[in-house]
Amino acid sequence: MSAQTKTDLLDETERLRGEGSPEEARERLLALTAQYPDDAEVAYRTAVIHDVLGLEAEAVPYYERCLAKPELGTRDRRGALLGLGSTYRVLGRYGQAVETLRRGVEEFPEDGALRTFLSMALYNTGEHHEAMRLLLELTASTSEDPYVREYRRAIEQYAKDLHGTV
Repeated sequence: MSAQTKTDLLDETERLRGEGSPEEARERLLALTAQYPDDAEVAYRTAVIHDVLGLEAEAVPYYERCLAKPELGTRDRRGALLGLGSTYRVLGRYGQAVETLRRGVEEFPEDGALRTFLSMALYNTGEHHEAMRLLLELTASTSEDPYVREYRRAIEQYAKDLHGTV
C-alpha cells in the first residue's frame, strides 16, 4: 500500500464505489483519513462515501473538515457545500442547512443545484415565499420548455411578488 500514491489510492476508492463496492471504498477512505488527517480531498471523498451509504451523521465532520481547508479545489468545494447543506437538511438541522446552502449560492451563484437545495431547506424553515421565488427564478432562467420560455418574463415578474400585485 505504501508504494501507491495518495492519488492512486483515491482513484481506487472511486473505482470501488463505481463498481458497487461502496463499503470497501469507505474502509479504504477511513484508512486514508488516518494516514492523511489534514488532507482536504481525502476528507471530502470520505464525506461523500458516507452520504452514499446513508451515513449522513458520520459524513458531517468530514464535510466540515474539508470546507475548513483553503486547498480544497473549487469543484470539490462546490460539492462539499451542497453535500453538507443537504446532509444537514436530511438530519433535520434546517437552520444549518440554510446557512450552508446560502454560503454555497453566494460563492457559486450560477449553480442551479445549490439554489434548488436551498429552496428545499427554506421550505423546511417555513420560508415558503423565498423558496418559491428561488424555484421560479431558476425555472424561468434554465427551462428549455417552449411554454415556460414563452412566459419567462411573467414568471420572473411573479417571482418577485407571488401575490401578483407587481
